[in-house]
This record gives sequence, structure tokens and C-alpha cells, in this order.
Amino acid sequence: MSMLKWFRAQIRGYFLAGLLVIVPLGVTLFVITAILRLIDRLLVVIPPKFHPHTYLPFKIPGLGLVLAIVLIMITGILVKNYIGRRVVDFGEYILSGIPLVRPVYVAVKQVIHAMFGDTPYAFKRAILVEYPRRGVWAIAFVTGKTYEEIVEKTEKKMINVFLPTTPNPTSGFYLVIPEEDTIPLDISVEDAFKLLISGGVVEPGGKVSQFFFGKKQRNARMEQLLAQSEKPENSAAGSGQSTDQSEEADKMSQQSQDKSVQPAGKRLTKVSGEGEVDLSES
Repeated sequence: MSMLKWFRAQIRGYFLAGLLVIVPLGVTLFVITAILRLIDRLLVVIPPKFHPHTYLPFKIPGLGLVLAIVLIMITGILVKNYIGRRVVDFGEYILSGIPLVRPVYVAVKQVIHAMFGDTPYAFKRAILVEYPRRGVWAIAFVTGKTYEEIVEKTEKKMINVFLPTTPNPTSGFYLVIPEEDTIPLDISVEDAFKLLISGGVVEPGGKVSQFFFGKKQRNARMEQLLAQSEKPENSAAGSGQSTDQSEEADKMSQQSQDKSVQPAGKRLTKVSGEGEVDLSES
């Protein structure tokens, strides 16, 4: 029977070990392949005369990614000069007049500017805030300085904070809180995001154990269980020692009381310079 249990434990360990390797690798390859296929659709805008697949006997995956990078670089070069900047401003002016397009364009532009722009405070440091109640702390990120009107009305130094959710940090809450009510953290933003996404499993600067069911992990769990089982014995022994000590103290106090009380009828005297004086009546 023990041999069968050992065999089942080994099979389960091997299966979980393979699962922990295959699933993350498969999901990663699937996501990368889907992104490359989506970007390769940009090749449709190229005329067939200039299309690379016209002159190549096979398709090159990821060629759309190269085209997207080149297109972004050319757009950046054009926007950096005066004429390109004016053209972009004119295009934004036209988009601002379209009801459905304007909110989407403005929102996406603000998010991209906050993440990759020159904003000095956006996601530069991690802090601790008391949320959702006093005594409970959550990791948040400083996103910028607070609007001047809010600072004037609160009469405090306020900061803008983004409080992400776990395990999906793309959603969360925007909070405006006093800077004095926060605790700055020394960990990097990347380590803080790892801590949030893993739900506290991956510690800053550390790695999660890949095979948590191996021999070393089982031995560690056994040692932890043995240490927990020894705690009640130690506490019982400690309580026995304390009982003996208390009994000893009671005996000593009883003896001291017996010595202080004199038996009835005994003659008490006091020796002075004039002779012996009887104190039993006093």
C-alpha cells in the first residue's frame, strides 16, 4: 500500500512539474503569435508592387512588426519638426469635432503620454496607503501632482495615486490623498507590480519556487509541522515550572507570616539602659 502511495505521489509530481513548464510557455507563444499575426495585417496597406511577399517564395512572420516600427520612427521624425507638429495639430483639431472619435482619441493619448511621456512623477515610485480601512495597507503608485484647486481647498500637500487591483493591475482606483498619510517604499515599480500580480507570492528581489511539491519542499513542510507540534509540549512544560515556582513562593510567604506572628502568652521584653522592661501587655 505504501508503494502504491509513493508511486502516485511521484506521478503527480512529474505531471505538475511538466504542467508548470508547458502552460506558461504555451500561453506565451500563443500571445506572441497572435500579436504578430495582428501586426502582419499592416502589410495589406502596401501596394502589391512593393509588397515583400510578391518577391519572396515564402512568408516571413513578424514582417508587419518591422513595418510598424519603421512607421512609428518616420512619424516621430515628422512630428519633431515644426511642419509635422502643425499637421498633427490640424488633425487633432479635426478629430475633436467628431463626437465618437474624440473621447477615444483623447483617452488613449493621455494614457500613452502618462506611460511613455516625460511626466516626472508617473509611476516612478511605489508607496503604501491605508485602504480599504485603517490598519490595512495596500501598494499604490504615485502618478503625479494634484490639481492646484484641490490643494488649496484641502490645505494639505496632496498627491495623485493609482491603486491597482490584484491580479489584474490594469484596473484600479484613482485616489487623491495627503502625502503625509503614505509610506514610501524602497522597492522598484517593477518589483511592486510583480508583488501585486502574484498576490504576494513573488517577493521583491526573489523568485517563486517552481517545484513546490519536490523533496526539499516536503521536508520543509515536515519540519514546520514538527516545530508546531513541539510548541504545545514546551508550553505545557513551561506552565508546570511556573506552577512549581508559585507553590514555592506561597510556602516562603507562609513561613514569613508564621515567624512574624508571636504565640500567645509569651513574655516580650526589651532591654534598655534602665534594665529589662516587660512589653507583653502593650
